[in-house]
Amino acid sequence: MHNILDVFSNPVVLCSLFAWITAQVLKVPLYYRVEHKLNWKRLIGAGGMPSSHTAMVIALMLSVGFTKGFDTAVFGVCMVLSLIVMYDAIGVRRETGTQATVINRILKDVLINGRRISDDDLKELIGHTPFEVIGGVLVGSITTVIYLFVIL
Repeated sequence: MHNILDVFSNPVVLCSLFAWITAQVLKVPLYYRVEHKLNWKRLIGAGGMPSSHTAMVIALMLSVGFTKGFDTAVFGVCMVLSLIVMYDAIGVRRETGTQATVINRILKDVLINGRRISDDDLKELIGHTPFEVIGGVLVGSITTVIYLFVIL
């Protein structure tokens, strides 16, 4: 019988979490560099540079490849999963963010009885540009090499 707590010493899981945390932390200074304002919500928010989802699945894929082999079925599953996540980040989630931008403009322009329809903006940073996904690929790749070959 296996101990469920072994998940906390699983190098694939830890490497993936390391990549995700690294990408999330990088969002704060990169957002500051572009927008010239500090936004600590970027630590937990979706969207933005780099893609933490992409970093996480790339780290998952590469750490499985390095530890189990690049010719295994489990690596193939991780690779396909990574491609789906990156496609989704660029396609569906990015389009959702674009739609939120348009809806927010409409909400700010349209008045009902002298009041706004809503004071709450929809979340616009949901998806990623291809550049942000490439940033996630780089973060995931670099953190995997650091974690597996330096930290371990």
